[in-house]
Amino acid sequence: MNTLDIPKLEKIASQVRRDIVRMVHAVQSGHPGASLGCTEYFVSMYFHIMQHNKNFSPMGKGEDLFFLSNGHISPVWYSTLARSGYFEVSELATFRKLDSRLQGHPATEENLPGIRIASGSLGQGLSAAIGAAQAKKLDKDDRFTYVLMGDGELQEGQVWEAAMYAAHHKVDNLIASVDFNGQQIDGPTVEVMDLKDIKAKWEAFGWEVVESNGNDFSSLIETIEKAQKLKGNGKPILNLMRTEMGQGIDFMVGTHKWHGVAPNDEQLASALSQLEETLGDY
Repeated sequence: MNTLDIPKLEKIASQVRRDIVRMVHAVQSGHPGASLGCTEYFVSMYFHIMQHNKNFSPMGKGEDLFFLSNGHISPVWYSTLARSGYFEVSELATFRKLDSRLQGHPATEENLPGIRIASGSLGQGLSAAIGAAQAKKLDKDDRFTYVLMGDGELQEGQVWEAAMYAAHHKVDNLIASVDFNGQQIDGPTVEVMDLKDIKAKWEAFGWEVVESNGNDFSSLIETIEKAQKLKGNGKPILNLMRTEMGQGIDFMVGTHKWHGVAPNDEQLASALSQLEETLGDY
């Protein structure tokens, strides 16, 4: 694990946010809202927390594994992978274009480094991550498996089947995170289908729950490091991560309206004026 350098992480996050809005604007398609909201999470994972290898191997033996369940937030993942060396940053310009490896939802047929499963059919990522975590135990591999889900995704029944399974089988090398922004494509989650007390639900299913501010590097990293120390206690771990959809851009923050809408030229210019270019635009 690297020495914690929050100013450096903040500079990377600013560039990732620039990438997100430019990628989505270029093709007038994609999901900027939750991508912006989860930027600190992805930057924390790939630039501080995870032991991973940019010389990608699908099995990932001896390294941490990451699965994205809410695959529609692919822009933030693609940017983070490119910025951490998995493929050339220039390839971000192909996002959602014909024959691109950077499809709207992550896919595996083009062998994009960093992607282990196709995702975006909501509810499935936790199941895949549990299987990978169990495989690590069978292989005597002591590294972690991580997975990110959206809060609206918790309305899917498969999530709760997987939650029961993981607790029953004591999959305690798994750290799942929920992007708890309170928004989904049709509106606030409390209006679409109220999730009620998410923490109590996961605890009732036999999970250890930790809570973090997902838009604050210190809170997020401290919480995940706390979660790592719970390994071996016989319970899977859930990081309930509160974020703001559209974080970092004043006219996008806190609303579901930017779940899957691309900025126009004027809006892009406004967004970029709020974000420092720190690593060079692609």
